[in-house]
Amino acid sequence: MTSSITLPRYLLNEECVVPNWITVAGWPSLLLLAASVVGVAVILERLLALRRSRVLPPGLLADVLSRVGSGGVTQGLVDELEQGSPLGRILAAGLRNEKFPRDTMKEAIEETGRAVVVDLDRFLSTLGTVAAIAPLLGLFGTVVGMIQLFGSQQAAGSDPMALAGGISVALYNTAYGLAVAVPSMVFYRMFRSRVERFVVDMEQQAIKLVEVLHGTRQP
Repeated sequence: MTSSITLPRYLLNEECVVPNWITVAGWPSLLLLAASVVGVAVILERLLALRRSRVLPPGLLADVLSRVGSGGVTQGLVDELEQGSPLGRILAAGLRNEKFPRDTMKEAIEETGRAVVVDLDRFLSTLGTVAAIAPLLGLFGTVVGMIQLFGSQQAAGSDPMALAGGISVALYNTAYGLAVAVPSMVFYRMFRSRVERFVVDMEQQAIKLVEVLHGTRQP
């Protein structure tokens, strides 16, 4: 008795268009689809949140020093900074403690700075997780497909071409896993580098604020 594995139509009919990728790769590809949705959502959100103009508004420190020099530290200025950018939150912490000793002012800035860094790092661990597990999910889908292929009762009598077609279908999951992992890792590294640069810039501007307010540096 001759038996064969039923293959997708696109492997049997050259004129058939490429089928839906979920249908081809099987149910494990749904896990990759979920991972890709999460990855894309995080990437879009971080692209908007980590814009330099939003985190480090140009000329903010100079404007703050000018307003403090002309009208002193006011509650309105502090509230305005707190509700603005991440850099504004750090500068506001310094202004709120400008009457206290230098060390106290620096401690307040550092405490606020740690909270700001946590906000800048938001969802990056999730994106890194997607980049790490996507290849594993692809490998899992491939293994499941191979098990189903060779575990089939029909596999014993299948011809080599049918087996090759079944293996190619199983390998779709590996390809999809890499397609999700590569851009996720690229954006994860890019965002991490961007956050590190922001932290250095905010630290420098906060130090300048402290030194100017305590008279050890000119604006």
